Amino acid sequence: MCENKALEVEIKIGEEDASNISATSINCREAYIVAVDIGTTTLRSHVYDIEAKVIGSSTKQIELLYPKAGWVEMDEDLFYRQFVDVVCDSLKDAFVKASQVTALGISMQRNTFITWDRETGKPFHHFIAWRDTRSDDYCSTWNKCIKVRLLRAMSTFLYTVTRNDRFLASSVFYFKNQTVPMRLLWMHDHIPELRARMLQGQVMFGTLETWLVWKLTGGERHVVDVSSASGTLLYDPFMMKWSTIVMSLIGLPSDILPEVRDTAGHFGTTQPEVFGAPIRIMAMAGDQQAGMFGECCFGVGDVKCTMGTGTFIDINTGGKPHASVAGLYPLVGWKIKDELVYLAEGSSSDTGTAISWAQSIGLFNSVEEISKLITSVENTDGVFFVPSFSGLQVE
Repeated sequence: MCENKALEVEIKIGEEDASNISATSINCREAYIVAVDIGTTTLRSHVYDIEAKVIGSSTKQIELLYPKAGWVEMDEDLFYRQFVDVVCDSLKDAFVKASQVTALGISMQRNTFITWDRETGKPFHHFIAWRDTRSDDYCSTWNKCIKVRLLRAMSTFLYTVTRNDRFLASSVFYFKNQTVPMRLLWMHDHIPELRARMLQGQVMFGTLETWLVWKLTGGERHVVDVSSASGTLLYDPFMMKWSTIVMSLIGLPSDILPEVRDTAGHFGTTQPEVFGAPIRIMAMAGDQQAGMFGECCFGVGDVKCTMGTGTFIDINTGGKPHASVAGLYPLVGWKIKDELVYLAEGSSSDTGTAISWAQSIGLFNSVEEISKLITSVENTDGVFFVPSFSGLQVE
């Protein structure tokens, strides 16, 4: 039993680190795993033992900043401290030392990003959250511009000739706030120092977990998981690499982008002083992709729906990226060695937000009252309410 469990842990380590550890070197009683989930408003850490039982947990609220209407940001220094604290608190709750932890895994809100100086490590701005809508005008202007219209027209022609799904996907290409390009371009246009340093090749871009790994490893790793990268619209899931087309289209250099890694593998090792002992970061995934994996949606056609700050519906489309004229752009679900799984996704950004809004205007005092309100009438008499204050989205 001990040998089998140790072998399972070793499989998670990946080829890069496999030479430094063997199944016999892992003490079964001390093979703990820390899993951290970074949501839009909540940060959770759980410690799992060798039987995959939760033996310690910690939760913290993520503080969002709203400097202007439509702007949603996160203080990067506060967030980093909260991340370290929530992991440490969960270890204390489990009576486990960092030296006993075999691996750290992270799932995270997607498309929240930051840029920082390659030489000094100083950020040019706070985290720009995925719900930020400051680039509304950019999206509208760019989606009507001649460049994007030509891209759609050329893609339509090429799809007609080749029947290649990659061109079908780009034939309905458009920018939206929830993805990265227009918000990143907005930052470029409005922060002179960022613009100047980008011209000098001294800017690093990263989604939330990219910056976390960079900080945790002492600036040694500038990496991102493929599932997270695929949702940014800067990544081509058909070619499985950063999109030179999109980067050229918006006029930003590709040298700012991190290295893309498989979902499971060695992303780096935390500095000893962070948690008291080095911990290997062995898995990262976007929150919705992690949700699909956690719900065991491994078969083609499997669907999951999760409701938090937003509602997300994902369908497993197997090993082939899905494209449609309805605008369902493919995402990478996960890539683990030779296994590559794609998803198609649709979402509404304001499920939890709508509940908070309804409570704030006095429709109910507590969330628990909602069920009673729903069942207090026989029907809605044809009235429907769609919680989409920030719009509906398809990926």
